[in-house]
Amino acid sequence: MTAGARSTPAPLGRRVIALAVDWAVATAISAGFLDNHPLATLGVFAVVTFLLVATRGATIGHTLLGLRVRAADGGAARPVQVLIRTVSLCLVVPAVVWGLDGRGLHDVWAGTRIVRA
Repeated sequence: MTAGARSTPAPLGRRVIALAVDWAVATAISAGFLDNHPLATLGVFAVVTFLLVATRGATIGHTLLGLRVRAADGGAARPVQVLIRTVSLCLVVPAVVWGLDGRGLHDVWAGTRIVRA
């Protein structure tokens, strides 16, 4: 078992705050460069989320709140997992439906989980 596999699952409150921070960043970018169009904001959110999680394992909100996105086995999330997670997160419904283990449906589908860093 890797060190990441033993990480503590992230509490719901931290995950929600991290999501709000990430949405605020996307909104600011959209307002500054893309006339704050709602679909532009969603697109910025998706691109920033994918790039940061694929390269750093965490978004800006995750980093500020001490969270990381990991594969379910505890290793780093692979790009395909991050893509599945990001697309399904943007659909909203999978993000607000949780399994018994507390993971959002988007994390279940992607085979990922959010843990404390």
